[in-house]
Amino acid sequence: MKKKVIPAIIIIVLIFVFAGIFVLQQFAKKYSYSTEKADLDSYFGVTSDSDVPIVYKNEIIDEHAKLLDGTYYMDFNSVQKYLNDRFFYGEADGTLLYTTPTAVITTVIGTDSWTDSEGGGAQESYIISRIEDETLFVALDYVKKYTNFSYEGFTDPNHMLLATSWEDEQVAKISKDTQIRLRGGVKSEVLKEISKDETVIVLEELENWTKVQSQDGYIGYVENKRLKDQTTKSPIPVTDYQEPEFAGIHRDHKINLGFHNIGGVGGNDTLTEMISGTKSLNVVSPTWFAVSSSAGDVRSFASSSYVNTAHNNGLEVWALLDNFTGGSEVSTSEFLSHATSRAAIINNVVEQCVSIGVDGINLDFEMVASADGQAFVQFMREMSIACRKNGLVFSVDNYVPMNFNDYYDLEEQGVFADYVIIMGYDEHYAGSKEAGSVASLGYVENGIINTLKEVDASKVINAVPFYTRIWHTKDGSVSSEAVGIKTAKGYISNHNIELTWDAEAGQNYGEFTASDGTLNQIWMEDETSLGQKIDSMKANNIAGIAEWSLGMESSEVWDVIAAYVNG
Repeated sequence: MKKKVIPAIIIIVLIFVFAGIFVLQQFAKKYSYSTEKADLDSYFGVTSDSDVPIVYKNEIIDEHAKLLDGTYYMDFNSVQKYLNDRFFYGEADGTLLYTTPTAVITTVIGTDSWTDSEGGGAQESYIISRIEDETLFVALDYVKKYTNFSYEGFTDPNHMLLATSWEDEQVAKISKDTQIRLRGGVKSEVLKEISKDETVIVLEELENWTKVQSQDGYIGYVENKRLKDQTTKSPIPVTDYQEPEFAGIHRDHKINLGFHNIGGVGGNDTLTEMISGTKSLNVVSPTWFAVSSSAGDVRSFASSSYVNTAHNNGLEVWALLDNFTGGSEVSTSEFLSHATSRAAIINNVVEQCVSIGVDGINLDFEMVASADGQAFVQFMREMSIACRKNGLVFSVDNYVPMNFNDYYDLEEQGVFADYVIIMGYDEHYAGSKEAGSVASLGYVENGIINTLKEVDASKVINAVPFYTRIWHTKDGSVSSEAVGIKTAKGYISNHNIELTWDAEAGQNYGEFTASDGTLNQIWMEDETSLGQKIDSMKANNIAGIAEWSLGMESSEVWDVIAAYVNG
């Protein structure tokens, strides 16, 4: 009997031993620290030997850099997005441009040298820009010549730390040698071994783990018990590049600019008539110049006698240059895309203006395609240099800003131009499918407010219409014609139209139905509606007013405008 009991006891003991071992193994499996290494190429997203993922603002961003021949590059779009959007890719010319207040710096793509429009130049120790896989890449060291930012590259695996701002950040020290893990938890893969007293950036504190970034750009999790001495750190900003001063011309009075719509040289003779009834007018802008060929030729109605007459009447002359009256064969896209045609236009217009004593140039380029937006802005920069060198006021006309026309880049205009003019009209226009106001109060106010988000109020001028539209609707078909205020008042009188105040539009409204069933409507632009617009201009303390165009107004409007300009 005794011999039978002993083996049974041994078996039971062995069962408990094996059970204990199993329990210990499961406990260790559950609570021990994993040593499995994360795939770092996959973590950063490295795709090739030259590919360099970017850690920016504590995130691995979608855009990557490249390491080519020992030099770090970013693609042109990323340079504009993250670093400096003043660079211009002259794709048609095979060039990369950068513009300062006084010069355009040009480098031919694929070379290591640059020149500027003042005769300077230098050679770098690297290729400045290059095409890789049909994409333009720019050396970061070249970008740093004109931009304050920092970058640091790392290998094994390739990645880069990029910084463009230096806000305060929470940091902590590592209290004991440990690991940064891909996720919070002891079983998560190890991203990096990190040593005692190394500093990490604290990104997010959880119950037992904290999301951190190491000094070399690894973003992961460390146990809370491994952190100590948490504090706020103020990084030292990069200030290697000193932004030059964009000194311009600013008048110490409210601008009151009347556009003078001239259809030929003979139109110059109408100046005296056009200004005879005005009050407080101090600038006249004749429609003298238009681009007349894609190569950069310019049609001109410029007249020295016109300038003399304007000056004798106390008026400055800001000659207007447009891209839409010089001939239907002119391609705005074509002449904007080439440095030679841009320069030809600028030189032609500036030389004529200087020779006859013009005071300024007004740029009115309309219907520019979004694809040509950056080329338009570059033309604007280059024109500003020429105006600045010759003491000419430089103003730019713009549509009321909307999301769909933001490529006109009001912010950059606000840097390079002396005045930014908002054409506060054509809310409803000839092609509109429904009748409506040319310039309702809300439309104008929004135009001013949105412009002021990008441009200092001291440079903003709001242009008002001296015209309205008479709308005709019949059988669902809508048509209209633009008429001056004087003509509109006559139309209202001749048709015995009763006007009522439309508070939403900020205008008097009238309508009548003709015998053939046509509904005729008019939102009247007059001294009352202009007064409301001027109230908004006063409230926003902008630089002045402009009017399109002289000769279309009624005499009553000038009292309202003069009270604003002189007040």
